[in-house]
Amino acid sequence: MSNRSLDLKSQEEMLKKERKANNAWNKLKRNKTAMIGLVIVVIMTLMALFSPLIAPSDPNELSLSEVHLKPGEKGHIFGTDEYGRDLFSRIIYGSRISIIVAVGGTIVGGIIGILLGLIAGFKGGIVDSIIMRLMDGMFAFPFVLLSIVLMTVLGSGTKNLILAIGIANVPSYARIVRGQVHVVKNEEYCNAVRALGASDNRLLFSHILPNIISPIIVYATLNVAGAIISEASLSFLGLGIKPPTASWGNILRAGKDCLNTAPHVATISGLFILITVLGFNLLGDGIRDVLDPKMKR
Repeated sequence: MSNRSLDLKSQEEMLKKERKANNAWNKLKRNKTAMIGLVIVVIMTLMALFSPLIAPSDPNELSLSEVHLKPGEKGHIFGTDEYGRDLFSRIIYGSRISIIVAVGGTIVGGIIGILLGLIAGFKGGIVDSIIMRLMDGMFAFPFVLLSIVLMTVLGSGTKNLILAIGIANVPSYARIVRGQVHVVKNEEYCNAVRALGASDNRLLFSHILPNIISPIIVYATLNVAGAIISEASLSFLGLGIKPPTASWGNILRAGKDCLNTAPHVATISGLFILITVLGFNLLGDGIRDVLDPKMKR
């Protein structure tokens, strides 16, 4: 009996170790590229949160005697822009705007798109047709063009930029969720819940939504990267964040006019956009590998 109990204990310990090794966090830790992405995302997020503490000076402080200083000159780590403003401070404060707009746009698009996708997939019939034809109509416009139209209608500003990017993202979320609902709603556990007399809302939000959340999380993580590029594109075109408020997009816009005399302005802001987008993409790919059973190695 003692040997048998020891064997049972050893088996339990092995099962616990196996479960621990196969949980989502440990799987993610084993993915080196995902961890690189996570480190980048954490650094950029902390930079955005603590920008007033990190920035050495006011990002809007003018100094016309220090225009277009090169990186490292007179104590300016990244140099200065066309008005003598410290570029390092503007990049740090710009991270706050870019990440807030990207995350906010992703959340707005996700909430609206998930609700529409749930309704379309669950109801089916004419409701499904109407919602998805509207989504197809929005898909007919390229993402940036649709965002430009929305910004033209709504006007500039952080809130309107978040709303424009969010609305432009709605069709993608709706299509993903609708497809997942079509698969899940006819599963045995859904039929069992119906037989027990659960309401449609309870079935949707307590049983269907939790079981389709994995692809939504993956898409949302990747979508943040796309939203950062969208914010930069709209600000670059003069439709997003208006100067003197610092954002990576309008810093890039200002840098394009002085590429020959001060290439560091556009180069540094472009590098921060590139690195942040790369970080979210690597993290999103890693989360997909962890959450998608078809991607198990």
